[in-house]
Amino acid sequence: MTEPEIDYKAVFQALPGAVVLLTPQLLYIDVNEEFLRQMGRTREQAAGGRYIGDDFAHSPSDPGAAVVRNIVASLRRVVETGERETMMQRYDREDPERPGMRREQYWSMINTPVFGPDGRVALLMHRVEDVTELIRAREVALSLQEAMLPTPRCLGSHPSAARYRPAVDTLDVCGDWYDLVDLDGDRGAVAVGDVVGHGLPAAQVMGQLRSALSAASRTTDGPARALEVLGLYARSVEGAENTTAATAFIDWNTHTITYSSAGHPPPALLHKDGTVEFLDRATDPPLGARPEHAPRPQATVPFTEGSVLMLYTDGLIERRHEDIDTGLARLARSLAHHRAADPETLADALLADLLPPGGVTDDTAMVIVRL
Repeated sequence: MTEPEIDYKAVFQALPGAVVLLTPQLLYIDVNEEFLRQMGRTREQAAGGRYIGDDFAHSPSDPGAAVVRNIVASLRRVVETGERETMMQRYDREDPERPGMRREQYWSMINTPVFGPDGRVALLMHRVEDVTELIRAREVALSLQEAMLPTPRCLGSHPSAARYRPAVDTLDVCGDWYDLVDLDGDRGAVAVGDVVGHGLPAAQVMGQLRSALSAASRTTDGPARALEVLGLYARSVEGAENTTAATAFIDWNTHTITYSSAGHPPPALLHKDGTVEFLDRATDPPLGARPEHAPRPQATVPFTEGSVLMLYTDGLIERRHEDIDTGLARLARSLAHHRAADPETLADALLADLLPPGGVTDDTAMVIVRL
Protein backbone atom coordinates (compact mmCIF):
# COMPACT_ATOMS: atom_id res chain seq x y z
CA MET A 1 0.00 0.00 0.00
CA THR A 2 1.40 3.38 -0.96
CA GLU A 3 1.67 5.98 1.74
CA PRO A 4 -0.61 9.02 1.35
CA GLU A 5 1.06 12.19 0.15
CA ILE A 6 1.15 14.78 2.91
CA ASP A 7 0.37 18.40 2.16
CA TYR A 8 2.74 20.00 4.66
CA LYS A 9 1.61 23.51 3.76
CA ALA A 10 -1.94 22.57 4.72
CA VAL A 11 -0.65 21.01 7.94
CA PHE A 12 1.27 24.20 8.74
CA GLN A 13 -1.82 26.34 8.23
CA ALA A 14 -3.92 24.04 10.40
CA LEU A 15 -1.53 23.99 13.38
CA PRO A 16 -3.41 24.98 16.56
CA GLY A 17 -0.60 27.29 17.76
CA ALA A 18 0.46 30.57 16.18
CA VAL A 19 3.57 29.82 14.09
CA VAL A 20 5.83 31.94 11.87
CA LEU A 21 8.53 30.72 9.47
CA LEU A 22 11.51 33.04 8.92
CA THR A 23 14.76 33.05 7.02
CA PRO A 24 18.05 33.27 8.97
CA GLN A 25 17.99 36.95 7.98
CA LEU A 26 14.69 37.23 9.92
CA LEU A 27 12.52 37.75 6.84
CA TYR A 28 8.97 36.42 6.88
CA ILE A 29 8.42 33.30 4.77
CA ASP A 30 4.97 32.26 5.95
CA VAL A 31 2.54 32.54 8.86
CA ASN A 32 -0.32 30.22 9.75
CA GLU A 33 -3.98 31.05 10.25
CA GLU A 34 -3.78 30.95 14.04
CA PHE A 35 -1.02 33.57 14.00
CA LEU A 36 -3.20 35.89 11.95
CA ARG A 37 -6.13 35.32 14.31
CA GLN A 38 -4.17 35.92 17.50
CA MET A 39 -2.33 38.96 16.19
CA GLY A 40 -5.37 40.46 14.48
CA ARG A 41 -3.59 40.76 11.14
CA THR A 42 -4.45 40.04 7.55
CA ARG A 43 -2.20 37.86 5.43
CA GLU A 44 -1.20 40.94 3.43
CA GLN A 45 0.05 42.59 6.63
CA ALA A 46 2.24 39.55 7.31
CA ALA A 47 3.45 39.10 3.76
CA GLY A 48 6.58 37.10 3.04
CA GLY A 49 9.89 38.88 2.47
CA ARG A 50 9.31 41.52 5.15
CA TYR A 51 11.84 41.94 7.99
CA ILE A 52 10.29 41.00 11.34
CA GLY A 53 12.13 43.86 13.02
CA ASP A 54 10.02 46.31 11.02
CA ASP A 55 6.91 45.37 13.00
CA PHE A 56 5.83 48.47 14.91
CA ALA A 57 8.39 50.55 12.97
CA HIS A 58 5.60 53.08 12.43
CA SER A 59 5.03 53.36 16.21
CA PRO A 60 8.37 52.86 18.00
CA SER A 61 6.92 54.07 21.33
CA ASP A 62 4.24 51.36 21.34
CA PRO A 63 4.94 48.63 23.96
CA GLY A 64 4.83 46.13 21.12
CA ALA A 65 8.00 47.65 19.64
CA ALA A 66 9.98 46.60 22.72
CA VAL A 67 8.57 43.08 22.42
CA VAL A 68 9.67 42.90 18.79
CA ARG A 69 13.20 44.02 19.72
CA ASN A 70 13.39 41.20 22.26
CA ILE A 71 12.14 38.70 19.68
CA VAL A 72 14.74 39.85 17.16
CA ALA A 73 17.53 39.53 19.72
CA SER A 74 16.42 35.99 20.61
CA LEU A 75 16.13 34.91 16.98
CA ARG A 76 19.61 36.19 16.23
CA ARG A 77 20.99 34.16 19.13
CA VAL A 78 19.26 31.08 17.77
CA VAL A 79 20.91 31.64 14.38
CA GLU A 80 24.32 32.08 16.03
CA THR A 81 24.11 29.18 18.49
CA GLY A 82 21.79 26.75 16.71
CA GLU A 83 19.98 26.26 20.02
CA ARG A 84 16.30 26.72 20.74
CA GLU A 85 15.24 29.59 23.02
CA THR A 86 12.08 30.20 25.03
CA MET A 87 10.91 33.59 26.20
CA MET A 88 8.01 35.19 28.02
CA GLN A 89 6.79 38.64 26.97
CA ARG A 90 4.17 41.02 28.32
CA TYR A 91 2.35 43.27 25.86
CA ASP A 92 -0.25 45.86 26.82
CA ARG A 93 -2.38 46.03 23.69
CA GLU A 94 -5.52 48.00 22.88
CA ASP A 95 -8.67 46.35 24.22
CA PRO A 96 -11.04 45.77 21.28
CA GLU A 97 -14.00 45.76 23.66
CA ARG A 98 -13.05 49.10 25.26
CA PRO A 99 -11.70 51.59 22.71
CA GLY A 100 -8.94 53.78 24.11
CA MET A 101 -8.15 51.28 26.88
CA ARG A 102 -5.33 48.78 26.99
CA ARG A 103 -5.20 45.33 28.54
CA GLU A 104 -2.18 43.29 29.51
CA GLN A 105 -1.42 40.10 27.65
CA TYR A 106 1.34 37.57 28.17
CA TRP A 107 2.93 35.56 25.38
CA SER A 108 5.04 32.44 25.67
CA MET A 109 7.38 32.19 22.68
CA ILE A 110 9.62 29.42 21.39
CA ASN A 111 12.25 30.13 18.73
CA THR A 112 13.47 26.95 17.07
CA PRO A 113 16.20 26.47 14.43
CA VAL A 114 15.50 24.25 11.41
CA PHE A 115 18.71 22.88 9.93
CA GLY A 116 19.47 22.32 6.27
CA PRO A 117 21.45 19.40 4.73
CA ASP A 118 24.71 21.26 5.39
CA GLY A 119 24.00 21.41 9.14
CA ARG A 120 23.49 25.16 9.12
CA VAL A 121 20.34 26.99 10.18
CA ALA A 122 18.10 27.15 7.12
CA LEU A 123 14.85 28.31 8.71
CA LEU A 124 13.58 29.69 12.00
CA MET A 125 10.27 28.67 13.51
CA HIS A 126 8.77 31.26 15.84
CA ARG A 127 5.85 29.90 17.89
CA VAL A 128 3.60 32.14 19.99
CA GLU A 129 1.07 31.15 22.64
CA ASP A 130 -1.24 33.48 24.57
CA VAL A 131 -0.78 32.48 28.23
CA THR A 132 -2.53 35.46 29.82
CA GLU A 133 -5.08 33.35 31.68
CA LEU A 134 -2.37 30.99 32.92
CA ILE A 135 -0.33 33.93 34.19
CA ARG A 136 -3.34 35.33 36.04
CA ALA A 137 -4.01 31.92 37.58
CA ARG A 138 -0.33 31.76 38.60
CA GLU A 139 -0.59 35.15 40.29
CA VAL A 140 -3.65 34.01 42.23
CA ALA A 141 -1.88 30.80 43.30
CA LEU A 142 1.26 32.71 44.28
CA SER A 143 -0.75 35.23 46.31
CA LEU A 144 -2.54 32.39 48.08
CA GLN A 145 0.72 30.60 48.79
CA GLU A 146 2.43 33.68 50.16
CA ALA A 147 -0.61 34.47 52.33
CA MET A 148 -0.43 30.99 53.87
CA LEU A 149 3.29 31.18 54.67
CA PRO A 150 4.16 32.62 58.10
CA THR A 151 5.73 36.05 58.37
CA PRO A 152 9.51 35.64 58.85
CA ARG A 153 10.43 36.31 62.47
CA CYS A 154 12.77 35.29 65.27
CA LEU A 155 12.42 31.82 66.75
CA GLY A 156 11.89 32.76 70.36
CA SER A 157 14.81 35.09 71.13
CA HIS A 158 17.03 33.55 68.49
CA PRO A 159 17.65 35.34 65.16
CA SER A 160 16.22 33.57 62.11
CA ALA A 161 15.34 34.25 58.49
CA ALA A 162 13.08 32.63 55.90
CA ARG A 163 12.79 32.99 52.14
CA TYR A 164 10.46 31.77 49.41
CA ARG A 165 11.24 32.23 45.72
CA PRO A 166 8.88 30.96 42.99
CA ALA A 167 10.24 29.44 39.81
CA VAL A 168 10.72 32.00 37.04
CA ASP A 169 10.24 30.07 33.80
CA THR A 170 7.23 27.95 34.64
CA LEU A 171 3.65 29.17 34.54
CA ASP A 172 2.63 27.38 37.74
CA VAL A 173 3.92 27.95 41.25
CA CYS A 174 4.72 24.84 43.23
CA GLY A 175 3.98 23.77 46.79
CA ASP A 176 7.12 24.65 48.76
CA TRP A 177 6.72 25.91 52.31
CA TYR A 178 8.62 26.77 55.49
CA ASP A 179 7.56 27.14 59.12
CA LEU A 180 8.90 28.25 62.50
CA VAL A 181 7.21 27.08 65.70
CA ASP A 182 7.89 28.28 69.25
CA LEU A 183 7.78 25.40 71.75
CA ASP A 184 7.70 25.42 75.55
CA GLY A 185 10.88 26.38 77.34
CA ASP A 186 13.81 27.55 75.27
CA ARG A 187 12.89 25.27 72.38
CA GLY A 188 11.65 25.68 68.83
CA ALA A 189 10.89 23.74 65.69
CA VAL A 190 11.64 24.59 62.06
CA ALA A 191 10.33 22.80 59.01
CA VAL A 192 10.29 22.89 55.22
CA GLY A 193 8.27 20.87 52.73
CA ASP A 194 7.59 20.39 49.05
CA VAL A 195 4.25 19.30 47.59
CA VAL A 196 4.24 17.46 44.28
CA GLY A 197 2.09 19.42 41.83
CA HIS A 198 1.55 22.94 40.59
CA GLY A 199 -0.80 25.89 40.73
CA LEU A 200 -3.77 26.43 43.03
CA PRO A 201 -4.13 22.72 43.96
CA ALA A 202 -0.52 22.55 45.17
CA ALA A 203 -0.86 25.84 47.06
CA GLN A 204 -3.99 24.57 48.81
CA VAL A 205 -2.36 21.27 49.76
CA MET A 206 0.70 23.15 50.96
CA GLY A 207 -1.44 25.26 53.29
CA GLN A 208 -3.14 22.21 54.75
CA LEU A 209 0.08 20.28 55.33
CA ARG A 210 1.98 23.24 56.78
CA SER A 211 -0.81 23.88 59.29
CA ALA A 212 -1.04 20.19 60.16
CA LEU A 213 2.72 19.87 60.77
CA SER A 214 2.72 23.08 62.80
CA ALA A 215 0.00 21.68 65.04
CA ALA A 216 1.68 18.26 65.29
CA SER A 217 4.97 19.88 66.30
CA ARG A 218 3.21 21.54 69.25
CA THR A 219 1.53 18.36 70.48
CA THR A 220 4.09 15.59 69.91
CA ASP A 221 7.35 14.73 71.65
CA GLY A 222 9.66 15.01 68.64
CA PRO A 223 10.08 15.46 64.90
CA ALA A 224 9.63 11.79 63.98
CA ARG A 225 6.27 11.62 65.69
CA ALA A 226 5.27 14.96 64.14
CA LEU A 227 6.00 13.57 60.66
CA GLU A 228 4.12 10.39 61.49
CA VAL A 229 1.03 12.42 62.36
CA LEU A 230 1.49 14.48 59.21
CA GLY A 231 1.78 11.30 57.14
CA LEU A 232 -1.48 9.94 58.56
CA TYR A 233 -3.21 13.24 57.82
CA ALA A 234 -1.73 13.40 54.30
CA ARG A 235 -3.45 10.12 53.42
CA SER A 236 -6.78 11.96 53.60
CA VAL A 237 -5.69 14.96 51.51
CA GLU A 238 -5.93 14.60 47.75
CA GLY A 239 -2.68 15.68 46.10
CA ALA A 240 -0.58 15.24 49.26
CA GLU A 241 0.96 11.92 48.29
CA ASN A 242 4.73 11.90 47.84
CA THR A 243 5.15 15.25 49.56
CA THR A 244 8.61 15.60 51.09
CA ALA A 245 9.28 17.37 54.38
CA ALA A 246 11.99 17.83 56.98
CA THR A 247 11.65 19.15 60.51
CA ALA A 248 14.07 19.82 63.34
CA PHE A 249 13.44 20.46 67.03
CA ILE A 250 16.03 22.75 68.60
CA ASP A 251 16.66 22.65 72.35
CA TRP A 252 18.85 25.51 73.60
CA ASN A 253 18.82 24.07 77.13
CA THR A 254 20.64 20.89 76.07
CA HIS A 255 22.25 22.39 72.93
CA THR A 256 20.86 19.61 70.73
CA ILE A 257 18.99 19.33 67.45
CA THR A 258 16.66 16.41 66.90
CA TYR A 259 15.56 15.98 63.29
CA SER A 260 13.66 13.75 60.91
CA SER A 261 13.17 13.79 57.15
CA ALA A 262 10.49 12.38 54.87
CA GLY A 263 12.31 12.03 51.56
CA HIS A 264 13.68 15.58 51.79
CA PRO A 265 17.21 16.97 51.24
CA PRO A 266 19.17 16.90 54.52
CA PRO A 267 19.26 19.96 56.82
CA ALA A 268 22.64 21.69 57.00
CA LEU A 269 24.40 22.48 60.27
CA LEU A 270 27.08 25.15 59.86
CA HIS A 271 29.63 24.97 62.68
CA LYS A 272 31.53 28.02 63.91
CA ASP A 273 34.76 26.81 62.29
CA GLY A 274 33.09 26.84 58.84
CA THR A 275 32.57 23.11 58.47
CA VAL A 276 29.13 22.00 57.30
CA GLU A 277 27.44 18.83 58.52
CA PHE A 278 24.49 17.50 56.54
CA LEU A 279 21.98 15.87 58.88
CA ASP A 280 21.20 12.69 56.94
CA ARG A 281 20.92 9.99 59.61
CA ALA A 282 17.12 10.07 59.88
CA THR A 283 15.80 9.92 56.33
CA ASP A 284 12.65 8.04 55.36
CA PRO A 285 10.39 7.89 52.26
CA PRO A 286 8.06 10.80 51.37
CA LEU A 287 4.58 11.07 52.83
CA GLY A 288 2.23 8.36 51.61
CA ALA A 289 5.00 6.50 49.77
CA ARG A 290 4.58 3.37 51.90
CA PRO A 291 1.46 1.22 51.50
CA GLU A 292 1.18 0.94 55.29
CA HIS A 293 1.87 3.44 58.07
CA ALA A 294 5.16 2.90 59.92
CA PRO A 295 7.16 4.77 62.58
CA ARG A 296 9.72 7.27 61.27
CA PRO A 297 13.32 7.63 62.47
CA GLN A 298 14.88 10.61 64.16
CA ALA A 299 18.43 11.50 65.17
CA THR A 300 20.01 13.98 67.58
CA VAL A 301 23.19 16.02 67.15
CA PRO A 302 24.83 18.54 69.50
CA PHE A 303 25.54 22.13 68.55
CA THR A 304 27.62 24.96 69.95
CA GLU A 305 26.40 28.50 70.40
CA GLY A 306 26.87 30.56 67.24
CA SER A 307 26.32 27.68 64.82
CA VAL A 308 23.67 27.94 62.10
CA LEU A 309 20.91 25.49 61.18
CA MET A 310 19.44 25.66 57.70
CA LEU A 311 16.52 23.77 56.14
CA TYR A 312 15.73 24.23 52.44
CA THR A 313 13.87 22.73 49.48
CA ASP A 314 15.47 21.08 46.46
CA GLY A 315 15.08 24.12 44.19
CA LEU A 316 18.07 25.64 45.97
CA ILE A 317 20.51 22.85 45.16
CA GLU A 318 19.23 20.62 42.35
CA ARG A 319 20.04 21.36 38.70
CA ARG A 320 19.35 19.39 35.55
CA HIS A 321 22.14 17.10 34.39
CA GLU A 322 23.92 17.51 37.74
CA ASP A 323 24.41 15.10 40.63
CA ILE A 324 22.79 16.24 43.87
CA ASP A 325 26.14 15.96 45.66
CA THR A 326 27.40 18.78 43.46
CA GLY A 327 24.58 21.00 44.65
CA LEU A 328 25.17 20.07 48.29
CA ALA A 329 28.87 20.88 47.95
CA ARG A 330 27.99 24.25 46.42
CA LEU A 331 25.67 24.96 49.36
CA ALA A 332 28.37 23.99 51.87
CA ARG A 333 30.90 26.32 50.25
CA SER A 334 28.48 29.23 50.28
CA LEU A 335 27.51 28.64 53.92
CA ALA A 336 31.15 28.51 54.98
CA HIS A 337 31.99 31.65 53.02
CA HIS A 338 29.21 33.68 54.65
CA ARG A 339 29.31 32.04 58.09
CA ALA A 340 29.82 35.34 59.97
CA ALA A 341 26.69 36.92 58.49
CA ASP A 342 23.45 37.37 60.41
CA PRO A 343 20.54 35.13 59.23
CA GLU A 344 18.90 37.79 57.04
CA THR A 345 22.15 38.65 55.27
CA LEU A 346 23.08 34.98 55.01
CA ALA A 347 19.72 34.11 53.38
CA ASP A 348 20.17 36.78 50.71
CA ALA A 349 23.80 35.76 50.11
CA LEU A 350 22.82 32.11 49.63
CA LEU A 351 20.15 33.00 47.09
CA ALA A 352 22.63 35.20 45.22
CA ASP A 353 25.28 32.46 45.23
CA LEU A 354 23.14 29.44 44.46
CA LEU A 355 20.30 30.56 42.19
CA PRO A 356 21.28 31.07 38.53
CA PRO A 357 20.98 34.66 37.23
CA GLY A 358 18.01 33.71 35.09
CA GLY A 359 16.25 31.88 37.93
CA VAL A 360 15.38 28.22 38.30
CA THR A 361 12.61 25.91 37.14
CA ASP A 362 11.60 24.89 40.66
CA ASP A 363 10.43 26.87 43.67
CA THR A 364 12.83 27.47 46.55
CA ALA A 365 12.09 27.79 50.26
CA MET A 366 14.55 28.03 53.13
CA VAL A 367 14.67 28.80 56.84
CA ILE A 368 17.83 29.73 58.77
CA VAL A 369 18.32 29.91 62.55
CA ARG A 370 21.36 31.22 64.40
CA LEU A 371 21.84 28.80 67.29
